[in-house]
Amino acid sequence: MKSHLHRLPFLALLATASFAAEPAAKPEAPASFTDSLIHGKLSANARLRYESVDMDGFADADALTARLRLGYTTQLYKGFQAMVEGEAVTPLINDYYDGTGTNGSGYATVADPEVYHLNQAWLAYTYEKTKGTLGRQKLILDNARFIGDVGWRQNDQTFDSVVVQDKSFDKTTLTYAYLEKINRVFDDTGTQPDWDSNSHVFNASYAGFPIGTLTAYAYLLDFDTDSAAKVATRNNSNATYGLSLTGTRPLTKELKASYRFEYATQSDFADSAQNYRADYYTAELGAAYNNTHTVAVGYEVLGSDNGTVGFKTPLATLHAHNGWADVFLTTPNAGLTDTYLKAGTVLPGKVNLTAFYHFFGTDDGAATLGQEFDIVATYKLNKQLSFTAKAAKYWSDQAAVPGVASNADRTKFWLQADYAY
Repeated sequence: MKSHLHRLPFLALLATASFAAEPAAKPEAPASFTDSLIHGKLSANARLRYESVDMDGFADADALTARLRLGYTTQLYKGFQAMVEGEAVTPLINDYYDGTGTNGSGYATVADPEVYHLNQAWLAYTYEKTKGTLGRQKLILDNARFIGDVGWRQNDQTFDSVVVQDKSFDKTTLTYAYLEKINRVFDDTGTQPDWDSNSHVFNASYAGFPIGTLTAYAYLLDFDTDSAAKVATRNNSNATYGLSLTGTRPLTKELKASYRFEYATQSDFADSAQNYRADYYTAELGAAYNNTHTVAVGYEVLGSDNGTVGFKTPLATLHAHNGWADVFLTTPNAGLTDTYLKAGTVLPGKVNLTAFYHFFGTDDGAATLGQEFDIVATYKLNKQLSFTAKAAKYWSDQAAVPGVASNADRTKFWLQADYAY
């Protein structure tokens, strides 16, 4: 096991920035532009995580990584506000392949490379109920199935973009974004460069229906890159149009039902060399008792065009969908069905426990791809500090799945501490 004890000063900085900080009192409205700069809000986010991966065909991976984000947001002054945030991710034990080709050849992958960069930097202007934001920023839409920040990884996904959000109409949110660059979790290193983009994102939701929130979206994604993987990157370009309905209904005083239904259709777009059309749909029904015990069953389909090209979600927070073992970060050529059951409860000591079971197959039903069991326990000590223990186990009888990097059996385990200020 290769340790990086010389990076312990980084942990000392992380601990100092995290535990010495105390929540500040809410500032008064600034009297001048200078006041808005001086009396802004300092933010700190620190995470220490151990991740292990036991995967057939690879050496076992052990990763101990530390992340520190420090940011500063000005006060709102005459509609204007700005934010800047730096990030450092450093490996303390790096017996793992980081996904960039620069570290750990032969090990299983833990996609947390060493990173020191500007994570966010944006300028915003708000007029009444409309806000525009220019610069490097996070963007999460709906349940992050199509547009997300990949928040599970140590270095999250951000966008060099213009985002306009309007809430002028009652119970309505309209969002438009132009994405000029996709800053991926690999930080533009090695074999995983960031993506140049000429993409347009439209999302409109209305929460005024008795049955729930209706959302319509159009995602016109156009990608390019200067790397040798240019063709593969361009083939992620797609045009997706969809609708979703989400809501809850009380059944008794203690019991309520929840539901989500969604449909989308997708085709090749811009410079994609793939000529295809595929559909996406999902249905989930759940119930919650006293907001402490939950259960849900769901069925999700990422379709395929005649078994040659699968439905694509290149900007999603993929870890949140189709199992935490991250087998299906790309959709198989024959598509993917995910039949799942999830349950959650609150244990004594206010420990939240959630478990999933997934059964995966192809869109045409011709093959069973695998099964997975996931479980996570979280404990929040206070508003700033929380702890997580998490595991995922995937197993399959299929040796290979076209369009998927590896279908090998694997077990993953995480221990994590988070501090946010």
